[in-house]
Amino acid sequence: MFKLDDNFTEQDLSIAVSQAERNYVIQIDDVLSLEVFTNDGERIVDPNSELQQNRQGLQNRLQFNYLVKTDGTAKFPIIGQIKLDSLTLDQAELILQEKYNEFYKQSFVKLQFNNKRVIVLGATTNGGQIIPLINENVSLVEVLALAGGLDMGSKTQNIKVIRGNLANPEIYQINLSTIAGMKQSMLAIEPGDVIYIEPWRRPFFEATKDIAPILSLISSSLALVLVLQNL
Repeated sequence: MFKLDDNFTEQDLSIAVSQAERNYVIQIDDVLSLEVFTNDGERIVDPNSELQQNRQGLQNRLQFNYLVKTDGTAKFPIIGQIKLDSLTLDQAELILQEKYNEFYKQSFVKLQFNNKRVIVLGATTNGGQIIPLINENVSLVEVLALAGGLDMGSKTQNIKVIRGNLANPEIYQINLSTIAGMKQSMLAIEPGDVIYIEPWRRPFFEATKDIAPILSLISSSLALVLVLQNL
């Protein structure tokens, strides 16, 4: 799938990697999960399994999901409305920890995205899929691997990443048939992206597939006629 291209340099790869190494920021309509712990998160570590029996109850009590509203804020227990729009998770966690410190001793906050995903369509091993983005800074190659990889009928030189409003999207064409295409494949995938892998068209096989039912019907009819004639 990857062929050597003399025009590709280490500098190109470095630039591509630096572009990919950035964090998602919280945006309007994001869904966040929240966990709050005390004493700098000491209850997260349970080496002696002392909390096993009460673990489910603890999670139900402390873990919640929250929607970031159109004004960029989310409403949390006790501390109320907090503006998180355009912040990274780390920045948001620090703000929430300061707020919860007013009510808990040395609070520890764990915040995660619950709605980051991309759609993969076209010639993949497992067909069309919705891939959750559990980690940040996910590259195109990683998403394709999560989707099951490319099958033998895919055009590796014509992979499209469709981004933004579908009425007026940005479209990136990626070529993975050369090493130079790795520069483009390091493009950081963003939530909501649609990845389309164009399949190879095989007119003969497609035509055969379309007329297969007709051929089957004709052969069955001929067989029936021959049987009737022998009778």
